[in-house]
Amino acid sequence: ALGTMTFNLGAEWIPGVANVDQDEANRMVHCALDNGVNFFDTADGYSKGESEKALGIALKKHRNDAVICTKIGFRQGDAITDAGLSRRHLIASVDGCLNRLGTDVIDLLVVHKTDVFTPLEETLTALNDIVRSGKVRYIGCSNWPAWEVAEAVTYQRANGMSPFVAGQYLYSAATRDIEMDGLRLAARLGLSLMAWSPLAAGLLTGKYNLDDLENSDGRMASGDFLQVAPPQAEAVLAALGKAADAHGITVAQAALAWIINKGSSHTVLVGASSTAQL
Repeated sequence: ALGTMTFNLGAEWIPGVANVDQDEANRMVHCALDNGVNFFDTADGYSKGESEKALGIALKKHRNDAVICTKIGFRQGDAITDAGLSRRHLIASVDGCLNRLGTDVIDLLVVHKTDVFTPLEETLTALNDIVRSGKVRYIGCSNWPAWEVAEAVTYQRANGMSPFVAGQYLYSAATRDIEMDGLRLAARLGLSLMAWSPLAAGLLTGKYNLDDLENSDGRMASGDFLQVAPPQAEAVLAALGKAADAHGITVAQAALAWIINKGSSHTVLVGASSTAQL
C-alpha cells in the first residue's frame, strides 16, 4: 500500500513531511501501479484535504486499477460541529472526500479516531447508512482501543450492519504495542491490519544517527514523534541488520517483510518523499 500523507498542493501542514507536489505525486502513483501496488491510503486531514486532491488527480485515468482508502474524523473547520464521528460530520465528510478524490465511491472508509462525545451507536448506524447509500464499499477504524473495536463489531454483527473489516494501527518492529491485544482481537474478528509507519518514521531504514536525531537528514530531524527509546531502537536495528545481511536485502526491506510475515492479512503503508525513495 502507498500512504500519501506526503502529498501536498501548498497547504501549511507538517513541514518536512508533506512536501510532494502534484507532478511528483503523479510519478509516485504510477511507479506504485507499475510495481504491483494497487492500494492507496489518504485522509481528509492530510494537508487540509490536499492529499486527497493530489491522489485523485494522479489516479484519474487509473481509478479502476486502484483501491482507495481515506480516513475521516479529525477537525475540518472552526465550527464545533465540524469534527468527530457524529452523523452530521460523517455524512458531510464523505461527500467532501468524494469531491476531492474525484470519484463516486470510496473503497475503504476508515474512521481516523475515536469520539467520546458521540454515542457509538450513532457512529455505527451512520456508517452503515453511508455504505448502503453506495458511496462507500467497506469500513474500518484507526487507532481505536481493542475493547471499543470489539464492542463496535459485536454491535454491527448483532444488528445486521456492515462491520469493520480492517484496522489501521501504528506497528513496526520497534513499536509493538498492538501485539498485547489488538492483533489477537483482529485475528479473532477477521479484521485485516494496515500498519502505519512500518519503518518507525524512517528510523528502521538505519539512516539515522540515534545519538543526534536533530541534525539528521530526514523527517525525524524535525521531531521524534514516535518516541522510541534509543536502547530499544538499537536492539531492533541490530536484529534487522543481521536478517538483512543474511538475505542480501536492505534493513528497510527486512523491517517491512517482518510485518507482512506476521500475518497473511497484513499490509504495510509505505510512505515516501520522492519517487527515487519509493
